[in-house]
Formats: sequence, C-alpha cells, structure tokens
Amino acid sequence: MDARKQLEIIKNNTIEIISEDELLKKLERSVATKTPLRIKLGLDPSAPDLHLGHAVVLHKLREFQDLGHHVIIILGDFTGRIGDPTGRSETRKQLSDAEVLANAATYREQVFKILDPDKTEVVFNSQWLAKLNFADVISLASRYTVARMLERDDFARRYREQQPISIHEFFYPLMQGYDSIALHADVEFGATEQKFNLLMGRHLQREYGQDPQICIMMPILVGLDGVQKMSKSLGNYIGITEEPGQIYGKVMSMADELMTEYYNLATDYSMEQVAEIEEALAKGTLHPRDAKMQLAHSIVAIYHGQDAADKAEAEFKNVFQQGDLPSDIPDIDVSSLIEQGTVSLLKLLTFANMVASNSEARRLIQQGGVKVNGVKADDIEALIPAASGMIIQAGKRKYIRIL
Repeated sequence: MDARKQLEIIKNNTIEIISEDELLKKLERSVATKTPLRIKLGLDPSAPDLHLGHAVVLHKLREFQDLGHHVIIILGDFTGRIGDPTGRSETRKQLSDAEVLANAATYREQVFKILDPDKTEVVFNSQWLAKLNFADVISLASRYTVARMLERDDFARRYREQQPISIHEFFYPLMQGYDSIALHADVEFGATEQKFNLLMGRHLQREYGQDPQICIMMPILVGLDGVQKMSKSLGNYIGITEEPGQIYGKVMSMADELMTEYYNLATDYSMEQVAEIEEALAKGTLHPRDAKMQLAHSIVAIYHGQDAADKAEAEFKNVFQQGDLPSDIPDIDVSSLIEQGTVSLLKLLTFANMVASNSEARRLIQQGGVKVNGVKADDIEALIPAASGMIIQAGKRKYIRIL
C-alpha cells in the first residue's frame, strides 16, 4: 500500500501525531526500501489485568501489523521497578522482581488476544538497561535538564505543593527514552498522558545521533458511565479476560451515545464499516439495540472467539428478549445515588428495599446472589453505570429496573 493511504489509515482515531510530515517521510522510505517501520509500545507491568481502555492502542498496533510493519512490545521489567510517575501525586511503591515478572507474564499472554504473535517481537528492557554502568547513566542524565523535567505537569504540581519527588523518578522518562535508542524505534505509541515520555524518546534519539521517532498519542476510552476514563478502580471497565457473558452484558448496559466511540476504539471495524453503521442508525434502518448487540458480539469475539460470542448473545436473548424476566419489574429512580455517573451496588440494594440491611446486601453479593443485566456481581465495592434500563436481580425473585 502506498505511503499516503497508509497514513490515512494510521491517522484514524488518533489524538496527535508528532509529526505527521515526518511520519509520511518514514512511510515513503519504508515503501521505497521495502523495509518495515519499527513500532514500539512499552508496558510497565504494574498491574496484571488489561481492560478495553488499555486495548485501544493495541488495535492501532494491529493496524500497523496489517500494513506490514514490525511491532515491538517492551515489557518494562526494569522500568517497572521504578513505576511510571505520570499523573502520580506521590512516589510509587517499587515492585519486587517476582511481582514484575509475574505481571509481565500475564501481559504477554493478554496482548496476543489482539496482536498477531507471528508479527510481534516481545522484549524485556532489562536486556539493555541492566547493562548500563554508572558512567553510562551519568552520560544519559546529562542529556536533559532539571528545569525541563520540572516543566512536566505532575512533577511541577508536586514541587509546587512541596510533595516529595525522589531523584530516581526523574530517571523513568530517561529510561523509557533510552528504550527507543536501544531498539532504533521509528514510532512510539502511548495515551495522551504519556506525551512527555514519548517526546523524551525523540529528544534522546537526536542526542545519540539517531533519526527521531514519531510520537502517536491515542485517545482515552470513556468508561461505561460515559463520564470518566475506563478504570478498574471506578468500576466502569470491561476486562478483556472477563467471562463472555459478563462482557456482553456490560456492553449492552452502556448508553447508546457511547456506541460509536466503542466501535471505533474497541473493535477491529474499519473506518468505512463504522461510517456505515452510523449512517444506518441516523436513517433509522438499524435499531440502536441491534447495533449494540452487534458491538457486544464483536467485542466478545475478539477476546473469546466466535462460538463464545454466539453463546453469550443467545443467553442474553433468552433472559432479556424472550420473556424470562417478570413483566412487572418496578422502575427505580437512582438520581440521588449517582456519583460521577455510577451507583454503588451496595447502596442501591438497600435503597430499593431489595435487602433489609447493608450487612444482608454484602452477604448476598459475596454469595453470588446479585446480578446486573444477567451478569453475576460479587464485588461489594462494585460501582455500576447509572444507565437507564439496567436490571438488577437480588436472589431468585427480586428485580428492579433503573429509570
């Protein structure tokens, strides 16, 4: 494929490319020399589970693979010992070697649910960072100033608020930048909050006499609440290793307005296919419910296969479309419970008089007796999207529907 057509595909759904002109030149050189670009993504294994928000960049990397380029996943077993200070108000707890390696193994397994393993190189950055001696580290540190480091938002805020900043935290962006040098990266990916770290790679590559990498920043996926970014701590996430029925049910619980964003960022649909779906919805030839079921099926299929997606869809239809639910489910206004687009499941059960007390609610949740849209909810801290039409079941006979 010619360079300009590749660029058009790559640009879709990105937030910022630094710089687009340089990327086009790299693509033109790649086409002329039949040499694939080296595409880098670093993952610090500070947590073992990926959700759809993490997967946004992986879908874009898969596009690069389909265009014939070489993807390199860096598992940050060395940088993970520091932890990325991006967005942090305090110094991260350093992980042990055992914790880093255990999490890295899980990440390695999960990324191949999207990426083509035959077209992916997986490396650990201890391969080069552990070999640097103290003179090398001093040389690396001399390539950047403290003043510029303190321009970074999180460091600036902590410095202004007199919060401690450990010297080793300054080394994180330097180490990430050195990864680009070690791999001769042509392109590096990250979310918008990673811009400082990505630009560090460009800067250091110039300092070391290399052609600077292109920085591509991807959007942050909004969670199921439709308000905040997807986050496990906020309870508005879809984990890629969750059971098929859980994934399907969670997708069906989202507001219709989120569908286009999820089609674009959480599936492998092309620009043209998403445009066709949008047009059909606008014309009324495609019902929003059917579009959402198609979306749910697609997402389940990516992570569990077509058979699992078919089964999850059949189960959903049995419960929600074929009369297996009571016909007299009461509607509950939960507006007084909503915080940042979500509702505490524990509070909802007592508020709706589905249980007699908080202790009973906790016990019922822990025993697996509570379902949200047909999906078992066993976390007493669960926050569920305050989406109209969501059905909560407590025990065998008690149901409510969120207004």
